[in-house]
Amino acid sequence: MLLTNFKGEDIKVLIFEKSSSLSQSLKNEFVRENIFVDYIVDLKNAMDILFNGYCCFILEINFLSSLEIEIIKTIRNYFKHVPIIVTSNNNELEKIKLIYELGCNDYIKKPFFSYELIQKVKILCKSNQNFLLFTNDCKFNIETRTLYCNNNSVFLSKKEFLFLEQFILNTNRIVTYEELEIYVWEGRITNMNNIRALIKRLRKKLPEESIKIVTGVGYTLGENVKLV
Repeated sequence: MLLTNFKGEDIKVLIFEKSSSLSQSLKNEFVRENIFVDYIVDLKNAMDILFNGYCCFILEINFLSSLEIEIIKTIRNYFKHVPIIVTSNNNELEKIKLIYELGCNDYIKKPFFSYELIQKVKILCKSNQNFLLFTNDCKFNIETRTLYCNNNSVFLSKKEFLFLEQFILNTNRIVTYEELEIYVWEGRITNMNNIRALIKRLRKKLPEESIKIVTGVGYTLGENVKLV
């Protein structure tokens, strides 16, 4: 199945969020994308519904209590390949490290844009395609976020691989400047000079014509770039 034929209704997610108003708001946003959502506001209820066939778990984790750690470990033990996204007010490096060490796939600091969270869910719940192929000698590994060119790994900054991730759901789409601010700059205001500088650096690492500008709108990938 091609990611260009990606169907939101194939995705079912569980959200744990202590704020019932935020949970409902997120659910409404996901439903607009045809993504089915269950949510809980008390983690004690999680064990009862973990096995309901979710494609992704979204967990509000602030202090890594024993219960929170137990839930994460349980998910990882039973669902080794189901992604876990952690949202948190806590920005302590040691806790972020532990979150990843426990097997979580991504971390989003609050407050965040619902668009950003939905994009991450769609990317993590992708089909079995593993590479964004630029040429036979240059490809981006979606799972490891690594670029390989001429059998060598090429370093990508966080903003560079986040830019490439924007195209995983549809290689033919146009990424707008607004989307870049929300996803690549994680909601922080930027300017065109910074965006152009990012694209310039990334173009130096990719084959010619890999990234094309759509004047006044944003960027798209070259016609020969595809998912494999």
